[in-house]
Amino acid sequence: MCGIVGYVGKDAALDYLVDGLARLEYRGYDSAGVAVLQNGKINIRKKKGRLETLEASLNGLPRGITGVGHTRWATHGKPSDRNAHPHTDCSGRFAVVHNGIIENYLSLKEWLQSEGHTFRSETDTEVIPHLIEHYYQGDLEEAVRQVRDKLEGSYALVVISAEEPGKLVTVRQESPLVVGLGQGENYVASDIPALLPYTRQVLILDDGEMASVSPGGVRISDRAGREVKKEVFEVPWDAVMAEKQGYEHFMLKEIHEQPKAIRETMRGRVRDAEVVLDELGLDTGQLANIRRIYAVACGTAYHAGLVGKYLIEKMARVPVEADLASEFRYRDLLVDEGTLMLVISQSGETADTLAALREGKKRGARVVAITNVVGSSVAREADDVIYTWAGPEIAVASTKAYTTQLVCLALFAAYLAQARGTVGKEDLGDFLEELTRLPEKAQEILDREEAIKRFAKKCARWEDTFFIGRGLDYAVALEGQLKLKEISYIHAEAYAAGELKHGTLALIVEGVPVVAVATQPGLFEKMVSNITEVKARGAEVIAVTGENGPEMGKYVDHVIPIPQTHPMLTAPLAVIPLQLLAYHTAVERGCDVDKPRNLAKSVTVE
Repeated sequence: MCGIVGYVGKDAALDYLVDGLARLEYRGYDSAGVAVLQNGKINIRKKKGRLETLEASLNGLPRGITGVGHTRWATHGKPSDRNAHPHTDCSGRFAVVHNGIIENYLSLKEWLQSEGHTFRSETDTEVIPHLIEHYYQGDLEEAVRQVRDKLEGSYALVVISAEEPGKLVTVRQESPLVVGLGQGENYVASDIPALLPYTRQVLILDDGEMASVSPGGVRISDRAGREVKKEVFEVPWDAVMAEKQGYEHFMLKEIHEQPKAIRETMRGRVRDAEVVLDELGLDTGQLANIRRIYAVACGTAYHAGLVGKYLIEKMARVPVEADLASEFRYRDLLVDEGTLMLVISQSGETADTLAALREGKKRGARVVAITNVVGSSVAREADDVIYTWAGPEIAVASTKAYTTQLVCLALFAAYLAQARGTVGKEDLGDFLEELTRLPEKAQEILDREEAIKRFAKKCARWEDTFFIGRGLDYAVALEGQLKLKEISYIHAEAYAAGELKHGTLALIVEGVPVVAVATQPGLFEKMVSNITEVKARGAEVIAVTGENGPEMGKYVDHVIPIPQTHPMLTAPLAVIPLQLLAYHTAVERGCDVDKPRNLAKSVTVE
């Protein structure tokens, strides 16, 4: 959430700032602003609302050769022009953009006010430019270094100064920040997509590091002021991969990219009926000694962790707890040398997930990360990383990142079972063969999109919906209901189907829609029993099912079939019609699919 861009160089800074912010809109925001330095003066425009509102106010603003921009998602102070970034000091000599939360801002603000500083906003961020003003004595880097030592909390911040034109000073602490390298110009951004049209060479800052960025180069130092030499990261994506390519929305494009993303995530990892995960530093002995696994994540990634729990327990015979990262860190954890943490995050910057990772490591757990972003905080801090090669995911609602997380979890479950000898060679071969066929089967579902699109016209009239499933299907039901409510704003709830009679049946009345996920052959009869319970009370039932589709059609109002596959691999297929149903329903209701209200792509604060 929130987005940062910065430019220093030879061309118009303003052009890059506006374009870079547009490429970060997917992160979620409620206001936007820019600051451009020209002729010794910092010129600022900032507006509540969408980026186009800001753009309409830019007439007459100098284009400059140094500048910063920001999209804000409100934490301290309501969305407003006044609370939008950038923020300045009393004199207007310093401008700051900031992602994160300054936890001790109130005490700093009170002290600064006692020193005569006047505040114009309700934000925590505004203490930063006033602190810089207080400490500045001709050296911007030194002033920012002193300010950094006063701040408690999470932050990625970029500072420009009328006193030192041609320079950006940046600091990162628990909030992502990268520097893009150009020729006679350099860039700063909170996420790589903002840089893609301009450079693919990136320096990734670590916690506590500061970068002084000028047109001629970048100097990075650690918390003690010592210079740090960073390896240049070559971004494997290109700008075209972050565009819509003719699709109406990024979300639809990313749903259709799932066959390719699944294929890329498996590439090189299944050979000769075996799983090969060379990226893991765990030897056979260590894998055999794992006694407990925690799968820790938030939101959609948590739902992937629930699927992983079923897969790992079934195949590798290791007990798994799937935990919400926001709760996990506050538990009195039972961790020892036989504990493994699976940390799952699309962005690799999710604040709660990072905090859980750090708590687990502090207590001695080995951490394996599953993430989509190379160089992200989760990737750097974990002991081992399994990357989901999904490419950039722009829409706030996750689709291809989720299915590739499922593939990584299936690979890990099979790898662990392989090392521990808990699955026979023939059974493992059958599982992996079906795993490699997932891309073509995912495409089969996408090829039937029109039928789901027609059905969505009816779904758009819903106001309350229930999703049910058992076992793996319950985990998929959770993801299906999340997709529907986060982009269409239809109230949706998911329940383990066996729990209906323990209270939920009181909510089932005539005409209430129920989506039943029923892909597990061993649970088919149980699901039929639950479906008849809701049908008896007047529910309209839509079933997502596999090989039992014709039989299921006797009990439900509508059937959405998926291709037959291994029972442990139905989740990546069953979720696709639920994604499409949510997407087309939201479009039918006129919702802003890629940028749903109040939500952000990467949640980098608690």
